[in-house]
Amino acid sequence: MKLPRDLIGTVMSRLRPVGAFVARRARLACSRPALWFTAPLLALLLLLLVPVVGLVYHIYFDRRGLPDLDPFIRFELSTIGNVYDARGRVLVERAREYRRVVSYDEVPAVLRHAILAAEDKNFFSHSGVEYRALPRVVYKTAVRSVAAWWKGGLDFRLRFPQGGSTLTQQLVRGYFLRDRSSRENSTALFRNTATSWVLSAALGVPTTNKLLRKMEEMRLALWLEAEMRRRYGSREQAKREIFARAASFNYLGNGRYGFATGSEYYFGKPLSSYTPEDAGKAALLAGITKAPRDYAPVAGKAQPLRRRNEILALMARNGYIPDSLAKRSQAEPVLLSAAASSPVKTHAPAAINTVFDELKQHGASRFGVEDLFQGRISVHSTIDERVQTVVNEALENGLARYEKRYPEAKGLIQGSVVVLRNADAAILAEAGGRQVYQDRHTRYSDYNRATGSLRQPGSAWKPLVYLAAFRQDLNLDTTVPDEPIAVPMGADRPAKWISNYDNQFKGPIPMRQALAESRNAVAVWIIREIGVDRMIKTSRQLGIRSPLQPYITTALGASEVLLLELAGAYRAMASGILAEPHIIDRVTDASGKVLYAASRSVAEIGSADLSLIQEGLRGVVRLPEGTAHALDSRDFPVPVMGKTGTTSDFRDALFVGSTYGPRGVTVAVRVGFDDNRALGEQETGGRTALPIFREIMLRVYARQLVGPVPSFPREIEEGIDRYLVRRAALQAERGTARADQLVAGLSERETRR
Repeated sequence: MKLPRDLIGTVMSRLRPVGAFVARRARLACSRPALWFTAPLLALLLLLLVPVVGLVYHIYFDRRGLPDLDPFIRFELSTIGNVYDARGRVLVERAREYRRVVSYDEVPAVLRHAILAAEDKNFFSHSGVEYRALPRVVYKTAVRSVAAWWKGGLDFRLRFPQGGSTLTQQLVRGYFLRDRSSRENSTALFRNTATSWVLSAALGVPTTNKLLRKMEEMRLALWLEAEMRRRYGSREQAKREIFARAASFNYLGNGRYGFATGSEYYFGKPLSSYTPEDAGKAALLAGITKAPRDYAPVAGKAQPLRRRNEILALMARNGYIPDSLAKRSQAEPVLLSAAASSPVKTHAPAAINTVFDELKQHGASRFGVEDLFQGRISVHSTIDERVQTVVNEALENGLARYEKRYPEAKGLIQGSVVVLRNADAAILAEAGGRQVYQDRHTRYSDYNRATGSLRQPGSAWKPLVYLAAFRQDLNLDTTVPDEPIAVPMGADRPAKWISNYDNQFKGPIPMRQALAESRNAVAVWIIREIGVDRMIKTSRQLGIRSPLQPYITTALGASEVLLLELAGAYRAMASGILAEPHIIDRVTDASGKVLYAASRSVAEIGSADLSLIQEGLRGVVRLPEGTAHALDSRDFPVPVMGKTGTTSDFRDALFVGSTYGPRGVTVAVRVGFDDNRALGEQETGGRTALPIFREIMLRVYARQLVGPVPSFPREIEEGIDRYLVRRAALQAERGTARADQLVAGLSERETRR
């Protein structure tokens, strides 16, 4: 490659007087007395010239080890992988880099002028390196380096200023030298050559690496421009191609690469809509590339505004825009889009977390999370963004009500919610925590309390005890003893006496009444009768996978489970269908080919025991003493079944409930502190968690997001009606105190008949 003529002429004119001076000094140095003095100096000068000559040769003549240009010509870059909701709407975009490739003509003139003014006004006239800028760069480097050393630097090292690189050099650095740039501060030299060793001895390894990287930038920039001219047939077209790639490649902060995605992210504005009146936005975008951390626009941040105004002034000085437009644009406030104003990338971060888990589970060697980030696959989820929005808002409202009762807990109380479709256990919405926690918006990588938090379910576990009992020929009208009962705690430890929430015992009562009132003593009696193993077997069949302690206290919810597991068990009881909760409906590749689809096969439970637990859980709502009786009201026209849960010392409050059958949905809610502190006296599942459940059910059915409200079978409602009629009649005849016991006796006699 030939050196530019103007550079050769300049160098030769500067060297002539220097050569004459050196010749005179050489004649004097040849005398014997001076030879001993000048020889070391000449050797040192030669030693210093070696790396300089080596660098010049490498930049202008050495064309070994050049990168493959074909990928650059094609400009094949990673794309964006989408996670879609159930209706095909983008739930979140995931990528290592968010970018959109544009052509030169797709970059509006006002933005081209802003980029040239900010970065490289002579781009269309130089050959890849701006020689006129070199003296300024050398001067600034010397000043900064000496100043840093003078202020107390332990050793002298070169400190290169920002700027000075052409657009071509910037593109080369980002595209071809990214790996080298990331390693230049290490203690290992890039190249083990004589030049590298000489420079590192004088400057240190990191500085040498940076200098060599700068030199490599120049070498590749000169090569790239020459090669692009050869391939595209003209300098003008080559420049356009390089400019377009720079406009598509440069980093603009917040994970956005290229001006197209930058404009859409910061302003919600496509490049095709830019006019000269958008000079302010163009200047703001052009200013980011110098230092995205400093100049990416943020509400209230002054640096990006100053940078924008400087570029507008340069645009006017270079004749790109009139002075009047520059001044008018400098006075404009920075108005950012909603996406840039909010750090939230998705309203379903916990759901995305679960998507990643399922990708790892189902992908095997075919696909994985990295394929999504690289845009090689798309995920079609079961999430309904409309339901997710309802869940987010209901959870926030419920936590706000709690904080109103306990102001000191503001911002600290946490909650989680899962919504399942009864027919197939598809996850329609998932909240793993509140939207803002510890002054930061929740991200998909944060702790997911719905799928990752093992906590005791409290009395929300009792329906599994009752279902196991129904499978042993007990029924809703079986009389059970609500009486003091002790649980052995092991050798050398006293037995634990079980108490009820109200610290009272009612004596013999029907099982349906015991379930509705959540009588602890009855649950322990039942588990003694049927055995812990039968309860564990039933829970496994319904989808509980967490380890369960084989102790009687597990009947009261002493073993820890995941909220998603608990929701899945209630869904199975509500629908009679066995299915694994899942969030991925299908995974497709870039061409739309299905790589994975969730199983559509389900198994039916189909037994008389199922209708008994459904009627029992419906009774928790309908019976006046039921812990969820608040849901049996005119202002809640959604027939549901469910159960409250409150753990020891009011540490967690739960409610899990469903609408009936395969056409219904199941909602599980848990509220508690991450550090397991107490919620406070009387903060039960019915008071703290149930209102969240109530709001979700009301809103999803009022907006018809999950279909029409399914009704319970007539035999279930009539079974409860008959019990209430008998109970009311006996109450009127004998008084309330003995009614439950009398109903129990009457039911026993009817059963024997």
